[in-house]
Amino acid sequence: MSEEEQQIALQFFRALADESRLKIVGILANGERSVDDLADALHLKAPTISHHLAKLRAAGLVQMRAEGTAHLYRLDVNILRQMSREILTPERIASLADDAEGDAWDRKVLRQSFEGEHLKQIPMSRKKRDVILTWLAGRFEPGRRYPEKEVNEIIKRHHEDSATLRRELINGGWMEREHGVYWLVDGDRQPLGGEELVRLVGEAGVRWRIAHRVNRRTAADH
Repeated sequence: MSEEEQQIALQFFRALADESRLKIVGILANGERSVDDLADALHLKAPTISHHLAKLRAAGLVQMRAEGTAHLYRLDVNILRQMSREILTPERIASLADDAEGDAWDRKVLRQSFEGEHLKQIPMSRKKRDVILTWLAGRFEPGRRYPEKEVNEIIKRHHEDSATLRRELINGGWMEREHGVYWLVDGDRQPLGGEELVRLVGEAGVRWRIAHRVNRRTAADH
């Protein structure tokens, strides 16, 4: 589930996380009502009803139309159907846990691969190697240009095979190189087909890298 879809789902659930708003939705499912109609039915004051309706309208669940001096509210059933079809499926809801599970797996790989900040060995697994490279990219500062000698020095603080890891950082899209100068990839680079820009927040600040779209949970390489 994308970040935008997560925000839509969050707003949807927040809008319904109130007993009065749930009752309003139930009443409007049976037809249009005014603020006064809803106030009478729920034994609430009109300003309270208006507050709840504003929340529901912000979530796209309720629409309003004017009829003379009165405002009539109705449930937008099309939005409910769209939410059910596109966002609130079991598969989409389950995907909310992917990031948390991925982060936990990354931390496990880092614990197993390092003694302090020394990398015991470069993993053979592509997935595990990507975790290491993401961590290693965090040792570099965004926006700064590094000569190859300094890149090697930084890498050798963590593993002696600087040539392999330097090459992996370039080939994997974490860094770019031109005329012996290296720098972290930023958001100005457009991803290629089958790739996406991933925003990373670490000790070195916010950075971006190009990542292949791989589902951690289904990849055969563990």
